[in-house]
Amino acid sequence: MKAIRAFQVLVLVLAAAMATSLAACAAPTAMPPGGTPTTAPTDAVSAATSARYRVGEVRNYKGMNLDPAIGPSDNSIKGVQHVDIATYRLTVDGQVGAPVALTYADVTALDAYERLITLHCVTGWQATILWKGVLLDDVIALAGGPKDKAVTVVFECADGYTTSMPLATIRGKQLILAYRANGLDLPAELGYPFIVVAEDKFGYKWARWVTKITLSDDPNYLGYWESRGYDNGAGIG
Repeated sequence: MKAIRAFQVLVLVLAAAMATSLAACAAPTAMPPGGTPTTAPTDAVSAATSARYRVGEVRNYKGMNLDPAIGPSDNSIKGVQHVDIATYRLTVDGQVGAPVALTYADVTALDAYERLITLHCVTGWQATILWKGVLLDDVIALAGGPKDKAVTVVFECADGYTTSMPLATIRGKQLILAYRANGLDLPAELGYPFIVVAEDKFGYKWARWVTKITLSDDPNYLGYWESRGYDNGAGIG
């Protein structure tokens, strides 16, 4: 009987502990005057998130909170790349009029555009960031523009990563190649010197540390993750 009683007490203790644990996982609620519980605000910045903001980084834009440019984790294929900007060249080749090798200054001298766009990672997190960069179409124009056969734009990166998007998508959405995030130069973690801001696409289309842009006549080109089973469209909708 003592053993049974001890077991019953243990069950009650465990049940109480579980209830407490589950309550801790739920969003806290507040009771408004009407008496109906509402979910407490969830936009408070945690200490871990706050620590990822860089000194001088813009945190709010036109009333909208911005996320840190440095993400919560790195999922690149070979770790964060550190590009020497003194020797850096961005090659634009393939189905273009005149292939070129551009310096950082060549690219950033083009007309600049700012976009407030959210990056969606396939692992579940997202970040809304104020991007500044140049139109990819303008970069391609520096190489004489696309030839008639060009249908796909392939991006190669310093770590060997590749991905692509249709030329029509890049032009239709006026996608940018960004060099600043939240008012500062891109951090290495986000792809310095350049990241493709692939609006409305999952993060594996956001090529970082871009070193080469190749225009291709292959509409079925598959990049690093796409050749491993990821959807080539990568739409978040």
